[in-house]
This record gives sequence, structure tokens and C-alpha cells, in this order.
Amino acid sequence: MDKNSKVLPYISAFMTVLIWASAFPAIRYALMYYSPEALMVFRFLVASVVLVVYCLIKKVPLPKKVDLPLFIWSGFTGFFIYMWAFNAGTALVLSGISSFIIATVPMFTLFLSIIFLKEKANLPIWLGVGVSLIGIGIIGVTQVMEMRVNIGVWLLLLASICASVYLIIQRRILQKYSTIQATAYSMIIGTAFMCIFLPKFISEFSFEYMTTNIIVVYLGVFPAALAYFFFGYALSKAEKTIYVTSFLYLVPFVTSLLAFWWLGEEMPMLAYLGGIVAIAGMVIANSSKNKT
Repeated sequence: MDKNSKVLPYISAFMTVLIWASAFPAIRYALMYYSPEALMVFRFLVASVVLVVYCLIKKVPLPKKVDLPLFIWSGFTGFFIYMWAFNAGTALVLSGISSFIIATVPMFTLFLSIIFLKEKANLPIWLGVGVSLIGIGIIGVTQVMEMRVNIGVWLLLLASICASVYLIIQRRILQKYSTIQATAYSMIIGTAFMCIFLPKFISEFSFEYMTTNIIVVYLGVFPAALAYFFFGYALSKAEKTIYVTSFLYLVPFVTSLLAFWWLGEEMPMLAYLGGIVAIAGMVIANSSKNKT
């Protein structure tokens, strides 16, 4: 039983990887029909409806007033700002590239968890993060155009930082609340912020985009509502934040395969080299798991 309870968080994290990987090419496809703002409103209205219905059926308790600031910050940074920067950045770079950049989340999370959660990082973890940074740097080189880095890269790095802040806040929330409470109420609050773009979504929506609309509904139900729940569970049960967030390094490779199969996107070989280096860093960081 104890052994299963230790394995389940990592199974949950791997499930999240598979679902989130599908989101990158799906979002890039949807952005051919919707603006970044309209897309995130559409997607998270769907996700929020699913979560509201679930919370009402299961009678999930609301957050206490004293904890509302944490939920507000969680929703604002982890959903509103993150999704805007993520969508806008993904529209400008290949799906595989964007997923590799978002893979910097564990590195930013490590720094923040040491500062705010007082988590300890041993030498293998720091070495692994350093190697992964080199890998991300190699990827960045492939996105230099006319002596300047594609603005999409900077937007995706902003999204990565926001995701890291979200994870740190979630760790605080999960000390007092269940996974579904932490995920659902943060997402619903984030969606409320997104509604400033509701008029834009209404003006862009069309039933003629039926295939695209179905894809966006998928994005709302699976990569949003369900995947965040799986990841929240893994985060709440893991021994250290870095052990779960390191799984995000796997997302780019699954994404690249899906993007090639679906959209015909081909990444530069140098970007793949950078991705392999980033994965090597993940392996090094996790090698300390059984030594702590």
C-alpha cells in the first residue's frame, strides 16, 4: 500500500504529460481561427463549466475568506497571465519549440521553492538544472531571427515563470485544501479575469468552425480541467516539488511527434539536440530521489 501511494503521484504526473503534450499542436491549430484572447476565453469557459458542475454535484466546500488572496493570485498568474502569454507565444513559434520552452517550468519552480517553501536542493538537482538550462539555451539559438530572439520565445518564458509561481502558490493552498478545491477554484477565478476578453470571443465565434470548436472543447475538458487535477494530485503527494515538475521535460518530445503527425511541423535538428540535453538534466535531477 505504501509502495503504491508513492508511485501514484508519478503515474498521475505522467498522465498529465500525455494530455498536456496534445494541447500544443491543438492550440496552434485553433489559433488559425481564433485570436489568443478569444481562444483562452472559449477554452476556460468550457473547463470552468465542467468544474462548477462537478463541485456542485460533489458539494465541494468554497475557500475560506482568509485564503481568497491565495486563490486569486493562483488564478491570476497560473491561468489568466499564463494562458495569454502561452497562446500569444505559441502562435509565433512551432509547437515543439514552444513545448521545449515551457519545459523550463521545473527550473524556475526549483528556485522559487527553495526561496519560498524552504525546500533543499542537493548537488545532483542543481547539476541537472544547469544541464537543462544549457539545453533550453541551445533551443533558443534556433529561434534567433535577424539578430534578435523571436518575441514568441520571450512570451513563452513569461508563461513559464507564471506557471512556476502558480505551482508554488498551489503548494501553499494544498496544505489546507483538497486537490479539486485548489485546482477548480483557481481555474474559475482565472477564467473570471479572462472574461475581459469575452466580447472579442463573441465577435470571433462561428459555428462554421465546427472542427476547431470541438478541438477547443477538448482543450477545455482534458488539458485544462482534468490535467490540472491530475497534476495537482501529483503535486500534493510528491516528496518534493521538483520530482513532479521534472516530468514536464517529457512533454516536448510527445508534442513534437504529435505536431509532426498532425500539422506537419518539422523542428531543426539543433532544437532536438537541445531537447535531449534538457532531458538529460531531468534524469540527473531525479537521480537524487533515492538518496534523500
